[in-house]
Amino acid sequence: MSVSSATHDHVFLGAAHAQSERRTWNVVALCAVMMVLEIGGGAWFGSIALVADGLHMSTHAGAMLLAAVAYRFARRHAHDPRFSFGTGKLGDLAGFTSAVILLMISLLIGYEGISRFFAPVPIHFAEAIPIACLGLAVNVASAWLLGGGVHHHGHDHDHHHDHDDEHEHEHGAADRDNNMRAAFVHILADAAVSVLVILGLIAAKLFGWLWIDPLVGMIGALVIASWAYGLIRDTGAILLDMNPDRAMAESLKRTIEDSGDELADLHLWRVGPGHLGAIISLITRTPNGPDDYRAKLAHFKNLSHLTVEIQRR
Repeated sequence: MSVSSATHDHVFLGAAHAQSERRTWNVVALCAVMMVLEIGGGAWFGSIALVADGLHMSTHAGAMLLAAVAYRFARRHAHDPRFSFGTGKLGDLAGFTSAVILLMISLLIGYEGISRFFAPVPIHFAEAIPIACLGLAVNVASAWLLGGGVHHHGHDHDHHHDHDDEHEHEHGAADRDNNMRAAFVHILADAAVSVLVILGLIAAKLFGWLWIDPLVGMIGALVIASWAYGLIRDTGAILLDMNPDRAMAESLKRTIEDSGDELADLHLWRVGPGHLGAIISLITRTPNGPDDYRAKLAHFKNLSHLTVEIQRR
């Protein structure tokens, strides 16, 4: 039996890691400035609503700070030998944490909406509508600062192809930066709620439909909960080392067995955005060594860490 894993570093960060880190810190700065202005302005002018929105803005700043710190830690410790497969999955851990927080926020919004159905509270339209518009403006600015770092966000499905050698999936789930995705979902969720709140407040002011305010709150809570669940499902699967691409696993199996070898065992998992690891155990009658099989599998571009175990018949 022979085993080989070619000597190389274990830096499995995403291709746009540095750029995403800078963008996230920019959003942290924007949210922090708006938080201070809203809380300070609310205290100065005696507006409880403005202070409340400033405290709400602090949740954005906290979520963005979590993402930014994850980027920085992963970069600074990328060569740390204590991490057996590098720090590429730290973004998934941050994304999972952020998704749990987002789910908790959705529950709080939903609870508040239900409470207001049974115990309506007076709405100060003169303050509430401008503040909601300001929140939406901050979300739009934050989304702009994040820029192209979320070009995979809208593509949550796997991109499977029918060609045997086309299972690299460089534009599918293997490349997705879940840290950036979580940050963007947080911004997108609040923007969606801001739009619903603005429409609800306008309808309540024009037609006296006070019940529409808690209703849009509950609709927003359901939307946020759905997005949070998707993030928890995807990042949790990565953290538990689930097979990230069954089609690619089948293609690896065919590539090995097309030459008459037998695949005894295969483990495939994601070690970072755009990077997959694999342990392949095969049975063969040929004199081929691990390097021969590494060359045979070289066309799988996302396969960044490969260990080959050979058993002779």
